[in-house]
Amino acid sequence: MKKISFDDLSGKVCVITGGAGVIGVSIVKALASVGTKVAIVDLNEELAQQVAAEIAAETGAVIIGVKANVLEKESLEAAKVVINEKLGTIDLLINGAGGNSPQATTQVEQLDDTNIQNLEASFYGLQMEGFDKVFALNFKGTLLPTMVFTRDMLTNRSGSVINISSMNSYHPLTKIPAYSAAKASVNNFTEWLAVHLAKVGIRVNAVAPGFFITSQNRFLVLDEKTGGYSARGNKIVTNTPMGKFGDPSDLQGAVLYLLSDISSFVTGIVIPVDGGFNAYSGV
Repeated sequence: MKKISFDDLSGKVCVITGGAGVIGVSIVKALASVGTKVAIVDLNEELAQQVAAEIAAETGAVIIGVKANVLEKESLEAAKVVINEKLGTIDLLINGAGGNSPQATTQVEQLDDTNIQNLEASFYGLQMEGFDKVFALNFKGTLLPTMVFTRDMLTNRSGSVINISSMNSYHPLTKIPAYSAAKASVNNFTEWLAVHLAKVGIRVNAVAPGFFITSQNRFLVLDEKTGGYSARGNKIVTNTPMGKFGDPSDLQGAVLYLLSDISSFVTGIVIPVDGGFNAYSGV
């Protein structure tokens, strides 16, 4: 009987965008634990290199930090040259760059008779600059790195891509229309690209995290004064059957599974890692 393990990931080269963030760091640690060589691609080169050095020292893995802007193809192509020179051909890609912004967030959840006179706090007050920024970061910031970093996979006729989606892609949350729309687009793109690349040996899947406290959503789910959950944070926990926010380490197993040959016949899917949020109707 064949041994079931992640041994096939040892020695492979994985690029992860946004790898210096809270969720990215946890994924990098998982990759390091199975011997994968990792390139953390981030706009903040200093932070990427710092995270790479810390995890490399802790695990003994080969990890580098590389600067690139996920919204600029030339920047990504320059990063690919560096990665190829330092680590070799790219086998795996995780599109982890993304996030929300207060500029693309409405102040009120719903318009009603008590607030209809203040349209600036609603959908009608959204600034297109902020909306475009969030949508581009999450969707175009997934498309462009895939266009660049999967080139080696075409040559090798083998590879695995994981996009980081969100529960917002299934159930759009109030206040964050740009982020929700972008993540829904990521799901659709994941399915489209999985079909497009299926016959050249490249698998494309996604992971949809439930609710994790990150730098991007902290202002929405925590109360700055008390340090506890905000009203919105309490609402999330109440509607998550497991009754808590997720820990970034909860994503590690799903990510390694989708990258590994263990899932060699799996492509075009989105796996929720959400504590049961997607399954719960609220009743």
